[in-house]
Formats: sequence, C-alpha cells, structure tokens
Amino acid sequence: MSAHSLKLLRQVWLVLGTALLLAACSEQPAYDALPRGTTVLAFGDSVTYGTGARQGEDYPSLLAHLSGWEIVNAGIPGDTAQEAKQRIEQALQETLPTLVIIELGGNDFLRRRSEGEVKEDLREIVRAVKTAGAQPVLVAVPRVSLLGAAAGALSDSAIYRELAEEEQVPLIEKVFSKVLSDDALRADRVHPNAEGYRVLTEGFAQALAEIGLLARP
Repeated sequence: MSAHSLKLLRQVWLVLGTALLLAACSEQPAYDALPRGTTVLAFGDSVTYGTGARQGEDYPSLLAHLSGWEIVNAGIPGDTAQEAKQRIEQALQETLPTLVIIELGGNDFLRRRSEGEVKEDLREIVRAVKTAGAQPVLVAVPRVSLLGAAAGALSDSAIYRELAEEEQVPLIEKVFSKVLSDDALRADRVHPNAEGYRVLTEGFAQALAEIGLLARP
C-alpha cells in the first residue's frame, strides 16, 4: 500500500473514531438520577388526574410505585395551560418539588386556541418551575386531528419540541400520541384506560431513564 493510501486510511479511521466518540458521548444521560423519596410534582389536566381509569391506576401513582419517588398528583380535569399558569406558583410553594412533569395543552387544543398561544402559556409554566429551583420536564401532547384519530396515527404538536429546545428542558415525546392512537388503550378519544395508563407510565419511565433522571432497574 502506498504512503498516500496509508495517509487516506488513517484520515478515514480518524473521522470514524471521532464520530463514534461523539455518538457515545451523546448517549450519556444529561442528568443525575433522582433518589427514592424525591418529591415530584405531576402538573397537568385530566390525563394526569387519571380520568378513564380507577383510583390508583393514574400515571403518577404507577410512576411513584415504579420509581420510589413521592409524586404529588396536581392534575385537574378540564384544565388548560392558560388556566394552569395561574396555579403553578402555589403548587410549587405547597410541594417544594425537585422535579415537575408538565402535561398540558390538550384542552387548549380542543377549545381551538392557537398553538402559539398555548406555547407561550407553557413557557410561563416552565419558567416558573425553573425560578422555583425545580427541574421541569415537558410531556408532548397530540395535536387535534380527526383524520389522525380515525387512522390511529396521532402525532405530537410541534410546539413541545420547539419549546423544549428553546428553554433547554427535557421532553417526553411520542408516548402520549402512541397511547391515544390505539383504541385498545383508550377509555374515550382523549383519555387512556387502565391499560393505557400503564403503557403511558412505562413510556414516561423509559424516557426519564434515557434522560438520566430515573435510575434504570
């Protein structure tokens, strides 16, 4: 092999090695795992509350059992991001959480509020959580789509990915949309059933583990 060929080969291996190193680094968790007993605030609407299933089958209860965290369920049926931003500070003061899981926007979409307005309401909630010294995590909510619902192919509203990137906060995406796209996992068109909440919880737990906030079993 000529000297020129050896030089090209070394360059190729250098590029590949750098790419593999960067890929390995990108797979490292961005956060430290929260220990058992950590106070977590589940802040949201009827899906956080657990509408569509029996008491104890809601995702905060299931995630608390799985993680060992002390999760306060602050889900209010019918709540909107617009209304919830008025109660976030009180909820933070009452619970003093380390982590806040924010699941809101679905009712805003059903009321045909613009996605831009919903995004800014969510931003206020995220910033209130940050100001309180807690870590916010956003849950992406499906956009309203009759065709998507009929075809079993709902997708997240783009505002959640945009907001997560702009505010530099973790995002749990595609989990909620996946559950509501499956008739077998729904109590009605906007709420999971008991099995749906189980699948939702597993998806949340997997995402939180990948972020690094939840210790892998």
